[in-house]
Amino acid sequence: MLVPAHDEALVITETLLNIRDQLSPGDRLLVVADNCTDATAEIAENLGAEVVRRTDTTRRGKSYALDFGIRHLASNPPDVVIIVDADCALDSGCLPTIGKEAYETGRPVQAHYELLAPAESPPPRVGIAVFAAKVKNYLRALGFYNVGLPCQLMGTGMAFPWGAFSKVDLNSGELAEDLVLGLDLARAGIPPMFCPTARVTSRFPVSEEGSQTQRARWETGHLTTIARRVPLLLSEAITSRNWPLFALALDAAVPPLALHAMALAVFGVASLIWALLTGVTSPLILAAAIAAAFTIAVALAWQSVGRDNITLIELARAPAYAISKLSLYAQILKGKHISWIRSKRD
Repeated sequence: MLVPAHDEALVITETLLNIRDQLSPGDRLLVVADNCTDATAEIAENLGAEVVRRTDTTRRGKSYALDFGIRHLASNPPDVVIIVDADCALDSGCLPTIGKEAYETGRPVQAHYELLAPAESPPPRVGIAVFAAKVKNYLRALGFYNVGLPCQLMGTGMAFPWGAFSKVDLNSGELAEDLVLGLDLARAGIPPMFCPTARVTSRFPVSEEGSQTQRARWETGHLTTIARRVPLLLSEAITSRNWPLFALALDAAVPPLALHAMALAVFGVASLIWALLTGVTSPLILAAAIAAAFTIAVALAWQSVGRDNITLIELARAPAYAISKLSLYAQILKGKHISWIRSKRD
């Protein structure tokens, strides 16, 4: 068990106790205290975890912490490494389930990762964010699973056979390190697989500042990966007939839900203007068909997994949520650098 942790003293106790309950004799629990300025390392040691401390203020981010932990384990490597973030809760039997599946299949395994609303005082629009996370982390992964395709890695609740680490570079510094790692593993011939029967959960930050920081990091990393990697990976997948990689690269090309909706709206308005100016209506018909398909898909997704988190009235306010992100997308388009920053939790 590998737990990367940066200043997680407020939450790591519950996570480590949860993990300890699912350990078997001979299992190791390793915490990487990464650039910590609080008592994270001491708390982990007091709970019986093996702790390694990493200090490097110029190379900050989860990928560096994971690489540090794997290099520490290399002198006595385990059969399987399971990575869990320090702020997560595990359903009963989660760790043995994904660990066994990774060991028996020789492939990385991703548990069902569910992001929950804060227990108290949720930030504005958090219901939409929770719903969007369910679509991305569960419905899309489950759809791929049901047709025998791999899934994206989601950053926590991930089990890897030890040999997988020799095929990829963890020390990437990517903001979307989980997305990139999954694509690299598919490229290496061991695409991740989804395990819907094992679940790990965490909560969105309570503060609006923390939520904004988290969204900025996730979406910047995702869009950067789309621009820099996806076209080349699609070309490589077709050339090498690596269809699992092709499927994951296509899935990675889907932008965040809010940006996706805005792009469809821009396409619709442009098609309408074009039809009025030229009389050519085929682009407008196509835009209407795509918008209808998108609306139906969102409605079906809400019916399946969203009703407990968001009402139809709140869902109808999604365009305002999308518009609120325009400044973030503008920064990304301008090439503004967004470095890894821990989300504020309180």
